[in-house]
Amino acid sequence: MRRSPILRRLMATTLPVALVLGSAGTTAVAEPMYARNMSTYGLGGGIDTPTAETLPDGTLGATVSWSDYGRRSSVVFQALPRLTTVLRYSRVEGINDYRDEGYISDRSLDLRYQVLDEQGWRPAVAVGLQDFLGTGVYSGEYIVATKTVTPSVRVSAGLGWGVLAGKPRIIDNSGQGGEPNVDDWFRGGAKPFASVSWQVNDRLNLVAEYSNEEYVAKYRSGSAFQQGDEPDNGLNLGAYYSFGDSYQVGVYSIGGNTFGAQFSILLNPRQAPYPSGLEKAPAPVRPRPAPQADPDGWSGVWAQDPTAQPAIQTALGDAMAKEGQILESMALSANRAEVRLRNNRYINQAEAIGRTARLMTRALPPSVETFVITSTAAGVPASSVTVRRSDVERLENTEAGQIADASILSDAAAGAPGLVRSEGVYPRFRWSIKPYVDLGIFSAEDGLTHEVGAEARASYEIAPGLVLTGALRQRAFGNIDQRGPGIPGQRGEYYTPEEYEANPALETTPEGVPRVRSDTRMYTGNSSPVIPELTLAWYAKPTPTVYTRVTAGLLERAYGGVSTEVLWKPANSPLAFGAEVNRVKKRDFDQLFDFRDYEVTMGHVSAYYEFTQGFTAQLDVGKYLAGDKGATLTLTREFANGWRIGAYATKTDLSAEEFGEGSFDKGITLSIPLGWATGQPSRERVDANLRSLARDGGAQLNVRDRLYDRVRDSHSVKLYEGWGRFWR
Repeated sequence: MRRSPILRRLMATTLPVALVLGSAGTTAVAEPMYARNMSTYGLGGGIDTPTAETLPDGTLGATVSWSDYGRRSSVVFQALPRLTTVLRYSRVEGINDYRDEGYISDRSLDLRYQVLDEQGWRPAVAVGLQDFLGTGVYSGEYIVATKTVTPSVRVSAGLGWGVLAGKPRIIDNSGQGGEPNVDDWFRGGAKPFASVSWQVNDRLNLVAEYSNEEYVAKYRSGSAFQQGDEPDNGLNLGAYYSFGDSYQVGVYSIGGNTFGAQFSILLNPRQAPYPSGLEKAPAPVRPRPAPQADPDGWSGVWAQDPTAQPAIQTALGDAMAKEGQILESMALSANRAEVRLRNNRYINQAEAIGRTARLMTRALPPSVETFVITSTAAGVPASSVTVRRSDVERLENTEAGQIADASILSDAAAGAPGLVRSEGVYPRFRWSIKPYVDLGIFSAEDGLTHEVGAEARASYEIAPGLVLTGALRQRAFGNIDQRGPGIPGQRGEYYTPEEYEANPALETTPEGVPRVRSDTRMYTGNSSPVIPELTLAWYAKPTPTVYTRVTAGLLERAYGGVSTEVLWKPANSPLAFGAEVNRVKKRDFDQLFDFRDYEVTMGHVSAYYEFTQGFTAQLDVGKYLAGDKGATLTLTREFANGWRIGAYATKTDLSAEEFGEGSFDKGITLSIPLGWATGQPSRERVDANLRSLARDGGAQLNVRDRLYDRVRDSHSVKLYEGWGRFWR
């Protein structure tokens, strides 16, 4: 089989080094080599040069670095114990583009993989790709080894290509960008670089390095730009001071004639500010009395009294309400009880189930031996945990794994014999008024943008599975103002809102692509109240493993219509399949009740798979808002405490020219539970979608409460990942 050029280059460089070093290693297990400071590029390293260090698994961080060469703002995620990813937005000084402002704004993405960790006298070894998905201003590749010489001194040395060898790549700004520059990888000649760090004490780290970077940018047109002053030499020096485990400040010099400063913050989902939480301890399990002490309770004769279940259901419902749970319905017999639970408080469903089981031991007569706790989502039963009461009594003070082994997880039927709905659960009205903040980041055109205002939101649950939801927003201030899309051939110039609305022909690009997202700024800047959402949704479960959803109304700020979905998701399977079909029409820009002419039928089929370590892969294949056809691959990692970090990429049948700048759609998603930061139990989240461009290709409809995320909380993989909180 003929190997690709990139594979041959890797085999000729990285793999022999890894094999030689690996053969010399011992079998001793060493401590992970965690970075002592962040580099100016936003990942563990020296100052400008990389090292083979990693961050603690799951770490999410940000670094801002300033110097005469520019400003780099980086978001880093330790996606796996050995894989580090960085998304960077930079202001690069000294370079002119069509705006003639003396700087450019650049987006770039890095990947680093630690091939070997440090063991014995063998160093850690890593391979990295720097700026492999941007314009190429910082493009380079490297192989680097790092060794701990003494407990306080580490030395790194490696080979670099591209800017790391002082040989910047030629930037071709005539294309659309956003595609990997594979042909340049590990080409153009390599040069060595090195660094040494001295950990003076627990807080202070000093770094010296030799770098080849010359801070020059070269364009295909022949233009060359010096970013700031040319370094006098390759010696860089830096000092970094840490405040606790999360914050670090640093100062550094580049080449002896340029100085800079930086600030870093690192958050680890496993290290919450309140690791044990601030919620009240649950009520303890109440052991049953001896049979002779309560013969009627043990005999089950109480079940013949028609007033028994209403009294027990009321008492149990009141106790669950104090725990932030809703007892939707209950079936009770002499030896078995099923409760249908809606969890409104705990991010881990296992904690809600465990607290409910404790309360059941206190509310139910002693003859009831079988507990069935059914979790619901949007009024639809999702799964049932069956456990013996005697096991709950026996295992209360043991590890949660033992009660997991003693319980059975199964698919919940839509209905069950003897279920009695609790009084006052339906209809149910809820409302809230909260501030909102919309942020736009990583935009080369606009930099950081924001809008702040107030949002009133209400929901009315008419019956199980039937929900009316609406929201009203009022902008207070911000710099996200209404404007039309960019004028073709005039970079940095935009149609005015009046021009865009007056000419319907502009709602299609010159390449013939409907503007389904590139005119998203037309939906901003409204000084009057807007209605971002007003929907009626119906959730149902026709079989124990099939869920359905129909949502109609104003689905999102730009589209209204009907969205239908079906999902096959067994409770004990990591695999799920779904399908969604939407018929939508474009809303008017005032976000009220008028519509524009564009309408489309679109949708997709989906496959989901939950791996170990909290990873979920999702593949959507279908038709998008602009009528283009293609696929979206999403990979998300979720931690037991509710943190979610994901990345997605969409490629459709639109060409790079039809798609526009960026070539294909991609982005990063982040979801942080409020309870992680406050210590108070809550299912509320702060969500963000980090994407630099709003393009028409690969555009999805934004519909709230799609089925998969609604039902998987109580299904096997996610439920058991958080099972350690069953006894919380």
